[in-house]
Amino acid sequence: MNNEINYAANPLHGLSLESLLNDIVDCYGFDILFAYLNINCFKTNPSIESSIKFLKKTDWAREKVEAFYMYEYKNLPRASSEQFSLPPRDRIVPDGQLPGEPAELNMDDAERLREKRAKKAAEHGHHSSYRSNSDRSSNSGSGRNSERYSDNQRSNYSRENSDARDESPKPAAPSDAATSTSKGTVDPWAKARKKSER
Repeated sequence: MNNEINYAANPLHGLSLESLLNDIVDCYGFDILFAYLNINCFKTNPSIESSIKFLKKTDWAREKVEAFYMYEYKNLPRASSEQFSLPPRDRIVPDGQLPGEPAELNMDDAERLREKRAKKAAEHGHHSSYRSNSDRSSNSGSGRNSERYSDNQRSNYSRENSDARDESPKPAAPSDAATSTSKGTVDPWAKARKKSER
Protein backbone atom coordinates (compact mmCIF):
# COMPACT_ATOMS: atom_id res chain seq x y z
CA MET A 1 0.00 0.00 0.00
CA ASN A 2 1.28 3.46 -0.88
CA ASN A 3 2.34 5.34 2.25
CA GLU A 4 2.46 8.69 0.45
CA ILE A 5 -1.24 9.46 0.19
CA ASN A 6 -2.17 12.97 -0.88
CA TYR A 7 -4.98 14.30 1.31
CA ALA A 8 -4.52 17.90 0.11
CA ALA A 9 -7.44 17.66 -2.35
CA ASN A 10 -9.79 17.02 0.60
CA PRO A 11 -11.33 20.41 1.53
CA LEU A 12 -11.15 19.40 5.21
CA HIS A 13 -7.35 19.08 5.01
CA GLY A 14 -5.90 21.62 7.48
CA LEU A 15 -9.33 23.17 8.16
CA SER A 16 -10.22 23.82 11.80
CA LEU A 17 -13.64 22.91 13.15
CA GLU A 18 -14.26 26.57 13.97
CA SER A 19 -13.56 27.69 10.38
CA LEU A 20 -15.74 24.90 9.03
CA LEU A 21 -18.66 25.91 11.27
CA ASN A 22 -18.24 29.61 10.48
CA ASP A 23 -18.38 28.82 6.75
CA ILE A 24 -21.53 26.69 6.87
CA VAL A 25 -23.34 28.89 9.41
CA ASP A 26 -22.61 32.01 7.33
CA CYS A 27 -23.93 30.25 4.23
CA TYR A 28 -26.94 28.37 5.61
CA GLY A 29 -27.69 29.48 9.17
CA PHE A 30 -28.45 27.31 12.19
CA ASP A 31 -32.06 26.58 11.14
CA ILE A 32 -31.05 24.87 7.89
CA LEU A 33 -28.22 23.00 9.63
CA PHE A 34 -30.61 21.62 12.24
CA ALA A 35 -33.21 20.76 9.58
CA TYR A 36 -30.71 18.76 7.51
CA LEU A 37 -28.46 17.29 10.20
CA ASN A 38 -30.88 16.96 13.14
CA ILE A 39 -28.19 17.77 15.71
CA ASN A 40 -29.55 19.62 18.75
CA CYS A 41 -26.54 21.92 19.15
CA PHE A 42 -27.89 23.73 16.06
CA LYS A 43 -31.35 24.15 17.60
CA THR A 44 -31.09 24.80 21.34
CA ASN A 45 -29.38 28.16 21.96
CA PRO A 46 -27.12 27.69 18.93
CA SER A 47 -23.73 29.37 18.82
CA ILE A 48 -20.40 28.59 17.21
CA GLU A 49 -18.74 28.10 20.63
CA SER A 50 -21.34 25.68 22.00
CA SER A 51 -21.44 23.76 18.72
CA ILE A 52 -17.64 23.38 18.68
CA LYS A 53 -17.69 22.15 22.28
CA PHE A 54 -20.31 19.51 21.47
CA LEU A 55 -18.81 18.42 18.15
CA LYS A 56 -15.32 17.99 19.64
CA LYS A 57 -16.75 15.50 22.15
CA THR A 58 -19.09 13.70 19.76
CA ASP A 59 -17.45 11.85 16.87
CA TRP A 60 -20.62 10.83 15.00
CA ALA A 61 -21.98 14.40 15.01
CA ARG A 62 -18.65 15.91 13.94
CA GLU A 63 -18.37 13.42 11.05
CA LYS A 64 -21.94 14.20 10.01
CA VAL A 65 -21.12 17.94 9.92
CA GLU A 66 -17.86 17.30 8.04
CA ALA A 67 -19.70 15.17 5.45
CA PHE A 68 -22.29 17.95 5.09
CA TYR A 69 -19.44 20.44 4.54
CA MET A 70 -17.87 18.27 1.82
CA TYR A 71 -20.99 17.20 -0.07
CA GLU A 72 -23.38 20.13 0.40
CA TYR A 73 -21.24 23.21 1.09
CA LYS A 74 -18.29 22.23 -1.14
CA ASN A 75 -20.65 20.33 -3.46
CA LEU A 76 -18.21 17.51 -4.20
CA PRO A 77 -19.48 14.35 -5.92
CA ARG A 78 -20.38 11.54 -3.50
CA ALA A 79 -17.49 9.38 -2.32
CA SER A 80 -17.03 5.82 -3.49
CA SER A 81 -18.27 3.14 -1.11
CA GLU A 82 -14.73 2.28 0.04
CA GLN A 83 -13.92 5.96 0.70
CA PHE A 84 -17.27 6.47 2.42
CA SER A 85 -16.32 3.89 5.04
CA LEU A 86 -13.59 6.32 6.19
CA PRO A 87 -14.17 9.42 8.33
CA PRO A 88 -14.59 12.53 6.12
CA ARG A 89 -11.17 13.95 7.07
CA ASP A 90 -9.44 10.72 5.98
CA ARG A 91 -11.08 10.50 2.57
CA ILE A 92 -9.07 11.01 -0.58
CA VAL A 93 -10.70 13.27 -3.16
CA PRO A 94 -9.52 12.36 -6.69
CA ASP A 95 -7.47 15.07 -8.41
CA GLY A 96 -10.13 15.75 -11.05
CA GLN A 97 -12.84 16.54 -8.48
CA LEU A 98 -12.94 20.20 -7.54
CA PRO A 99 -15.25 21.88 -5.02
CA GLY A 100 -18.21 23.70 -6.55
CA GLU A 101 -20.61 26.37 -5.38
CA PRO A 102 -22.53 25.60 -2.17
CA ALA A 103 -25.72 23.64 -2.77
CA GLU A 104 -28.92 25.64 -2.50
CA LEU A 105 -30.82 24.19 0.45
CA ASN A 106 -34.22 25.18 1.76
CA MET A 107 -36.69 24.16 4.42
CA ASP A 108 -38.99 22.37 1.93
CA ASP A 109 -36.18 20.01 0.92
CA ALA A 110 -35.31 19.55 4.58
CA GLU A 111 -38.92 18.61 5.35
CA ARG A 112 -38.90 16.00 2.57
CA LEU A 113 -35.64 14.62 3.98
CA ARG A 114 -37.15 14.46 7.47
CA GLU A 115 -40.18 12.56 6.14
CA LYS A 116 -37.90 10.17 4.28
CA ARG A 117 -35.93 9.51 7.48
CA ALA A 118 -39.16 8.88 9.40
CA LYS A 119 -40.31 6.44 6.73
CA LYS A 120 -36.98 4.56 6.83
CA ALA A 121 -37.14 4.41 10.62
CA ALA A 122 -40.66 3.00 10.39
CA GLU A 123 -39.52 0.37 7.88
CA HIS A 124 -36.64 -0.68 10.12
CA GLY A 125 -38.62 -1.35 13.26
CA HIS A 126 -38.77 2.25 14.51
CA HIS A 127 -35.25 2.11 15.88
CA SER A 128 -32.57 4.32 14.47
CA SER A 129 -29.45 2.41 13.46
CA TYR A 130 -27.44 5.11 15.19
CA ARG A 131 -28.91 4.28 18.57
CA SER A 132 -28.84 0.50 18.28
CA ASN A 133 -25.23 0.49 17.13
CA SER A 134 -24.10 3.00 19.74
CA ASP A 135 -25.81 0.97 22.44
CA ARG A 136 -23.98 -2.12 21.23
CA SER A 137 -20.64 -0.36 21.15
CA SER A 138 -21.04 1.10 24.64
CA ASN A 139 -22.19 -2.23 26.08
CA SER A 140 -19.51 -4.35 24.48
CA GLY A 141 -16.55 -2.00 24.79
CA SER A 142 -15.42 -3.29 21.40
CA GLY A 143 -13.78 -0.98 18.90
CA ARG A 144 -15.26 -2.98 16.00
CA ASN A 145 -18.80 -2.05 17.02
CA SER A 146 -17.96 1.63 17.23
CA GLU A 147 -16.41 1.39 13.75
CA ARG A 148 -19.63 -0.19 12.47
CA TYR A 149 -21.58 2.60 14.17
CA SER A 150 -19.62 5.21 12.28
CA ASP A 151 -19.94 3.31 9.00
CA ASN A 152 -23.73 2.96 9.39
CA GLN A 153 -24.07 6.57 10.38
CA ARG A 154 -22.01 7.76 7.42
CA SER A 155 -23.79 5.54 4.92
CA ASN A 156 -27.20 6.63 6.25
CA TYR A 157 -26.23 10.29 5.79
CA SER A 158 -25.16 9.58 2.22
CA ARG A 159 -28.30 7.63 1.30
CA GLU A 160 -30.62 10.17 2.92
CA ASN A 161 -29.03 13.21 1.33
CA SER A 162 -28.09 11.84 -2.09
CA ASP A 163 -31.62 11.92 -3.42
CA ALA A 164 -33.40 14.15 -0.90
CA ARG A 165 -34.24 16.74 -3.51
CA ASP A 166 -35.81 14.30 -6.00
CA GLU A 167 -38.06 12.53 -3.50
CA SER A 168 -41.63 13.69 -3.27
CA PRO A 169 -43.03 14.11 0.25
CA LYS A 170 -44.42 10.91 1.71
CA PRO A 171 -46.25 10.54 5.03
CA ALA A 172 -44.45 8.69 7.79
CA ALA A 173 -45.93 5.39 8.93
CA PRO A 174 -47.41 5.32 12.44
CA SER A 175 -45.06 4.10 15.13
CA ASP A 176 -45.70 0.71 16.68
CA ALA A 177 -43.52 1.88 19.59
CA ALA A 178 -46.69 3.61 20.70
CA THR A 179 -49.18 1.26 22.31
CA SER A 180 -52.85 1.73 23.03
CA THR A 181 -54.08 2.33 26.53
CA SER A 182 -57.39 1.09 27.92
CA LYS A 183 -59.04 4.40 26.90
CA GLY A 184 -58.03 3.84 23.26
CA THR A 185 -55.48 6.65 23.14
CA VAL A 186 -51.90 6.13 22.03
CA ASP A 187 -49.13 6.17 24.64
CA PRO A 188 -45.76 6.85 22.95
CA TRP A 189 -43.84 6.26 26.19
CA ALA A 190 -45.27 2.82 26.96
CA LYS A 191 -42.08 0.90 26.14
CA ALA A 192 -39.91 3.28 28.16
CA ARG A 193 -42.21 2.91 31.19
CA LYS A 194 -42.09 -0.89 30.95
CA LYS A 195 -38.28 -0.82 30.95
CA SER A 196 -38.12 1.52 33.97
CA GLU A 197 -40.56 -0.66 35.94
CA ARG A 198 -38.33 -3.72 35.62
